[in-house]
Amino acid sequence: MSEKSSETIIAGVRLSSPDKVLYPDQGITKQQLAEHYVTVADLMLPHVASRPLTMVRCPIGQEKKCFYQRHAGSGVPEQLHEVKVPGFDDPYLYVKDVQGLVAMVQMGVLEMHPWGVTVERPDKPDRIIFDLDPDEGLDFANVVRAALEVRERLKARGLISFVKTTGGKGLHVVAPLDPGPDWREVKAFAKGLSNEMAEDAPERFLTRISKAERSGRIFIDYLRNDATSTAVGPYSTRSRPGAPVATPLEWEELDKKLDPANFTVETLPSRLAALKRDPWAEMLKVRQSVPAL
Repeated sequence: MSEKSSETIIAGVRLSSPDKVLYPDQGITKQQLAEHYVTVADLMLPHVASRPLTMVRCPIGQEKKCFYQRHAGSGVPEQLHEVKVPGFDDPYLYVKDVQGLVAMVQMGVLEMHPWGVTVERPDKPDRIIFDLDPDEGLDFANVVRAALEVRERLKARGLISFVKTTGGKGLHVVAPLDPGPDWREVKAFAKGLSNEMAEDAPERFLTRISKAERSGRIFIDYLRNDATSTAVGPYSTRSRPGAPVATPLEWEELDKKLDPANFTVETLPSRLAALKRDPWAEMLKVRQSVPAL
């Protein structure tokens, strides 16, 4: 393909303007972003496919006139699918395969945020997510410590959990569930555990969203556990400088030296090549239910 090619085909999907730069500081093009999703598809799709999605579209590129989209509109590629969710009027979009991931790149999607449910059972959550969002000036080692504490509290209640970077300064701790309880029950558990941490260490944690109160503390966002709420998908890029990628980790990788900024579109290929196994390989095999607090 010449530098001036007006389109190319990736994973069977037509990609127009493949040389358009989406991340100016790195010079990452539309084609390179599509190739990123082809590379990570096998690891990403088990956690993103067949889930309603919220997309962050940035047709001009990173941090330029970006907007959220949940529902179908004009010009949605055929590789994206629609699902009606009980209780909501408009259908939501989802993908089934790598073609869907590439089609989202064609739409200018820089972030993919799946729901905590599948399209087959849109009222039955199958994961609990704790989003650890630190105060701007807080050292990341504090976030690592917080994630390990969430893990231990979940373990004490019989829940296995997994961790990923968010493409920002936080971490997500994710506990898979057998679908069954409704959102009300899952959210109540997440809220209870989060409040427990904030009560035990109010100088470190809070569960109120107020930025003014967050100084020197970590906001434990349990509100991700609700209908239509989302969390950035594993291996999704973010519309932020540096082309960061939300990246699943082994728990053993969490230490005070960890820098989430090291996980980017440019560095992920070498990381994946060096991995001995998928850090989230066991997630879909875990069978567990929401316990009592």
